[in-house]
Amino acid sequence: MTEVGLSVLFRERLALVESRSIGLITNQTGVDAQFRSNLTLFAEHPQVQLVGLFSPEHGISGSVQSAIHVPSAVDKGRQIPIHSLYGETRQPTSEMLTKIDVLVYDIQDIGSRFYTYISTLLRSMQAAAANSVDFIVLDRPNPIRGDRVEGNQLQSAFRSFVGETSLTIRHGMTVGELAQYFKAELDLVPLPRPHQDSSQLEVVPMHSWRRAMWYDQTGLPWIPPSPNMPTVETATLYPGTCLIEGTNLSEGRGTTKPFEWIGAPWINPDQWAETLNTLDLPGIHFRPIHFTPAFSKYAEQSCHGVQVHVTDRDQFKPIEAALHLITTARSDYPDRFEFLENGGRYFFDLLAGTDELRLRLMERESPTAIVRSWEAEVEKFTDRCRPYLLYK
Repeated sequence: MTEVGLSVLFRERLALVESRSIGLITNQTGVDAQFRSNLTLFAEHPQVQLVGLFSPEHGISGSVQSAIHVPSAVDKGRQIPIHSLYGETRQPTSEMLTKIDVLVYDIQDIGSRFYTYISTLLRSMQAAAANSVDFIVLDRPNPIRGDRVEGNQLQSAFRSFVGETSLTIRHGMTVGELAQYFKAELDLVPLPRPHQDSSQLEVVPMHSWRRAMWYDQTGLPWIPPSPNMPTVETATLYPGTCLIEGTNLSEGRGTTKPFEWIGAPWINPDQWAETLNTLDLPGIHFRPIHFTPAFSKYAEQSCHGVQVHVTDRDQFKPIEAALHLITTARSDYPDRFEFLENGGRYFFDLLAGTDELRLRLMERESPTAIVRSWEAEVEKFTDRCRPYLLYK
C-alpha cells in the first residue's frame, strides 16, 4: 500500500513541525489510510501547535459547489480559525500568517492544470515566501498516473485561477513535485524579515508510490476531492471533458455523472454516438443517453447526448477525445453550438490556456492533428520537469 506524506510525517519526520505554530491548508481529502483526518492528527498531538486552517475552493468540507465563494469561519470544536482561500482572497494574507511559523499543504489533487487546488498551492507558496514562513507539502498520488503528460502549455496572457502557470493540461506530477517545480521555475525567492531565516520548502514524499499507478492501485481510500469528482474514472476523463465547460454543451454538472455525461437539449444522441464511435478512438466508447441536470447548464431541462465510457484507461487520451466531442457537435449543429463568452473573454480560452485551440477548432482543423502538433511542446515540458520528480 502507498503511504501518503501525512503518515510519513507523523511516523518519521515529526521534527519538521514539533514546537512550531502550524497553519494547515487542507480539506476533506486530508486523511491517512485509516481515514484519520490531518486536522485530528495535528490538533491532538501534544508536540504540535495547530493555530490556523486554510480552505481551498469547495471549502474545508468539500461540499460547496464550483465557483461559489466560501466565507472564512471557525472550527467550532477546536476554536481554530478557518481562513478561506476562495473568498475575499485567494492566497493567505500577511495578517493570516502573523502567528504562523510554517504552512503545511495536504490536499489531494487530480492531475489537471485547471483544477484549482494547485493554484491555491502556488499562491500559498508565494505568500509564505513573501512573509518568511516555511512551507511543507505532504505529498499524495497523482491519481491518473504520473507518467502521462498531455496537452498544450498555458500562455502567460491567459493566466487565471484555472491556470496560473505554464503547465500542460495533464501535467503528470504530484503536488510535492509541482511545489518543487514552482519554487525553481517561478523563482519564489522569499523576502526575509530582519534577523530571521528565509522561508524554506520541504516536501514529505510518499512511500511505495510508482509513476505508472492509478489511484485505485495504491490501496488508499478515494475521498472525492470536490462535489463533481466522485470517482477515479471522473478524474480520468476530467483533463478532457472539463473543456466542455467553455461551451454551451452540458458537461454533466447537476447529474450523478459529471464530466461523463455530455449533451444538450438539441442533440440527437443516437446520431452523435454513432458519429463518435465511427472515429474508433482508443480506449473509449460513446453510448447515447438522456439526462436532466438538477442545476448548472440546462437545469431541469431534458438533455440528450452521450456517456463517455472508458474501456481501456491506459490507451485513452482524454484531451483528444474531448476535442472530437466539440468538433462533431459544432459540425452537426453549427447553428446551436457555441463557445461561451463572458465580458469579452472566452472561458474555453482560459481552460485551454490559449485562444489558438478555439481558433483552430473553428477553422475545422482535425483534433488528431492538433494533438500531434503539441508533441514537441509536451516533450520539452517533460524534460524541464524531470529534475523535480521525486519518484523515478
